[in-house]
Amino acid sequence: QRVCAVDLGLNTDAVCSIMTSDGTVLARKFIDFPSDKDQLKHVTNRIRGFQQKRGGHDVGSFWAYAKRLNEELAKKIALSIADFAVLYQADCVVFEYLDMKGGKKGKNAQKLSLWKRNSIQDYVEHKAHRCGIHVSRICAAGTSKYAYDGSGIVKRDVCNHSLATFSSGKKYNCDLSASYNIGARYFIREIQKSLP
Repeated sequence: QRVCAVDLGLNTDAVCSIMTSDGTVLARKFIDFPSDKDQLKHVTNRIRGFQQKRGGHDVGSFWAYAKRLNEELAKKIALSIADFAVLYQADCVVFEYLDMKGGKKGKNAQKLSLWKRNSIQDYVEHKAHRCGIHVSRICAAGTSKYAYDGSGIVKRDVCNHSLATFSSGKKYNCDLSASYNIGARYFIREIQKSLP
């Protein structure tokens, strides 16, 4: 069985890995749309400036425009993921189960609230089912925290948050490592389910 393991992120839109049950990685892809994200950031900055000057009134049209841009970005990401899975004849697309309820704090609160993780998964599910590909979700706990090679907890780079240092001293892309862990966790679950 071949799976397309997908790690959705804020820095890189998505990282996809085509994996087999013995852990072989056949292909990988970094999906990113920086120009679209820059345009969305520009709109949200305008909204923030407008709100500081005139309060929270009359910003409905700005938010509607930002929502349309965000929806279009989600569709682009979903199409890229689905096309990659079809290209390498994956049997299943595997995502993390991302449930982020409650208030969002900190400087990235607005970024998180605009993150269309669930919409992307829904769009991919519709496109994948049309092509006869299953979609599965696994528990997200620890997929980014631990190294894919089993060396333990990773240490994030202070300057570049997408770069991680393993316990062995090796530097690796954190999102790519998480993508491998997602695929491995799916196969472990499938094997354990078949055992008594």
